[in-house]
Amino acid sequence: MARSNKSGGSNQVFMAWLGLSILLLVIDQLTKLLAKNNLFEGVAKPVTSFLNWTLVYNPGAAFSFLAQAGGWQRWFFTGLGLVAALAMIWLIRKNSQQTLFSLALSLVLSGAIGNVIDRIAYGAVVDFIDVYYGNWHWPAFNIADSAITIGVILLIFDEIKRVNK
Repeated sequence: MARSNKSGGSNQVFMAWLGLSILLLVIDQLTKLLAKNNLFEGVAKPVTSFLNWTLVYNPGAAFSFLAQAGGWQRWFFTGLGLVAALAMIWLIRKNSQQTLFSLALSLVLSGAIGNVIDRIAYGAVVDFIDVYYGNWHWPAFNIADSAITIGVILLIFDEIKRVNK
């Protein structure tokens, strides 16, 4: 059955959003591989007066939530990440013409999959970016975490914009 130009264009936009997610996923995984191959776990490598490269493994979620839970959290967060990824793919497909919404979901999708890959491969998420001020350190994070954070901020902004219309 022939497709109309409208659905073909929508499919191209959807594939572009998935392409963005894949690009960010590749960047995330390459930077984690570089960190694993060039850093020693827990040893800070100074970059600037507020940034270190520091390899750490986080078996929990954000801010090490449930990191000491005994192992079950690995599979819980892996399953949750996979379910969330499938939902985001469906939402991007359904709403691919909504630029800000699809951009936000593409960022979150790449981060979710990146961290799922880590959980499956290493049993924990590979973090290596250590931002600090004086003796205060933000919890270590990675490119996937950054993509998720930016994506969530964009989702909030998109919702505020939608509500205020």
